Amino acid sequence: MRPGPRRSVSQADIVDAAFEILEQKGFAAASVRGVAASLGLTPTALYTYFPSKNALLRAMVEQLLSTVAVDTERRADATWRDQVHAHAAALRARLAEHVGAIVLVTSGPLDGPHALGLNEALVAGFVADGMPHADAARAAHAVRAYVLGVAALDAAERAGDPAGAPPAATGDTLWSDAAAYPLTEATTSLAGDGFGWGLDRLLDGFERLAA
Repeated sequence: MRPGPRRSVSQADIVDAAFEILEQKGFAAASVRGVAASLGLTPTALYTYFPSKNALLRAMVEQLLSTVAVDTERRADATWRDQVHAHAAALRARLAEHVGAIVLVTSGPLDGPHALGLNEALVAGFVADGMPHADAARAAHAVRAYVLGVAALDAAERAGDPAGAPPAATGDTLWSDAAAYPLTEATTSLAGDGFGWGLDRLLDGFERLAA
């Protein structure tokens, strides 16, 4: 397919339009045809800027991750745990800002400059703690997987309760026999936000490995 002529839009305009569709209509609607239509372009013209939907999705991922602050150099007053916690929290917070972000970041390999920069910062933190490079790479992968998993659960809770009301008030719960799940029922109010706790337990294992 021969690319169409360039129009008075930029790649940033296209990515912004794709995010708007993603948030309003969902991941499936963020297609080349859908984005082109929203900008008054033909699909052929859009291919001038992005040769495929995968290329568009990668650009969206890069924009999503572009504001996640990363630092491969540890601050003088920070420990390696502080550094990992900061990067993990920043990534989780960024993923929470966009509807459909989890589907987006799992739509293909995270191999753009900003994604690689985040991984580089995590690996650097583990290496600085004395971990061999191979183990540091595995540890960084585990942290990313943990953050994405928690972010996916966060997104599921928001999707099931968009108004922020307690589940019992929505009338949408799938079961009401709390007595069948006594341990869950007894600890629900105690769990709180276990993100930092879970990350620390993960890091405890890495620390023992490094030692």
